[in-house]
Amino acid sequence: MRQRIEDWFGARSWQSPQWTVEELVAAKAGRTVSVVLPALNEQQTVGAIVAALLPMVTGPLPLADELVVLDSGCTDATAEVAAAAGARVVRREDVLPELPPRPGKGEALWRSLAATTGDLVVFLDSDLVDFDPGFLPALLGPLLTEPEVALVKGFYRRPLRLESEGGGRVTELLARPVLNALRPELAGIVQPLGGEYAARRDFLCSVPFAPGYGVEIGLLLDAHARYGLNGLAQVNLGVRKHRNRSLAQLGVMARQILGTALSRCEVAADAGPYIQFTQVAGEWLPDATEIALVDRPPMSEIHRMCSGAT
Repeated sequence: MRQRIEDWFGARSWQSPQWTVEELVAAKAGRTVSVVLPALNEQQTVGAIVAALLPMVTGPLPLADELVVLDSGCTDATAEVAAAAGARVVRREDVLPELPPRPGKGEALWRSLAATTGDLVVFLDSDLVDFDPGFLPALLGPLLTEPEVALVKGFYRRPLRLESEGGGRVTELLARPVLNALRPELAGIVQPLGGEYAARRDFLCSVPFAPGYGVEIGLLLDAHARYGLNGLAQVNLGVRKHRNRSLAQLGVMARQILGTALSRCEVAADAGPYIQFTQVAGEWLPDATEIALVDRPPMSEIHRMCSGAT
């Protein structure tokens, strides 16, 4: 197993992506690319990300064909800032309006498939600081040049609080240990939970989307189950900086990710509330959080239902 993982890592991991925009535009060969930024109250960062990406959408050599910010229920000026920077902003309520929206990132990414048309879809988080537009060609490189690849994950160094080491706590303390135990072939994936990745639309529309923060590990496990290691690739994106969350928030995130991983690996687990403890006036009191674990069905099934096909 170790040798197989090392062989895959050597063949499907790009430590220093060198593709130029010109090379990748030629490699598109008629295929189209959608870039999606899911956003929930990201007015401080989304504008700079859109502005950095826009030249690769509207410039003389368009690598991407559309740039969409998916408004996941923002209550700040995210939508206005993104539109002013040049993105097409889509409210989640306006996509598949016959289906009441659910909260969470997985919902936003799932609905984005109905709001975009690209043969290849690139997902980028919208809370990144000092965003590098080189993320886009790096993530597209394997999809455009390696026919077997269906999903490309970005990996990177993740500083904690923007300057020191220690980010990616849920990845190192939960996700990678779980994958090593339940799906050991995926031990070579550096950042299984990273929000920067790209995939073929045919794959994305054929699999269910896990709710909330379970979406990334769910897609990874589904891609591996469907295509094996040869269908997966990863590229080094350098450094990824974003806001960090409290341990209590990470605990809820970890429970949702674990629930998705267990279900994809056909391991039975309780779906009850997640219990944490808070200290109030010197006493420790339980605090229960309901964890959403119900997937959205494959988008291909939604399209069939909407068209009346059987």
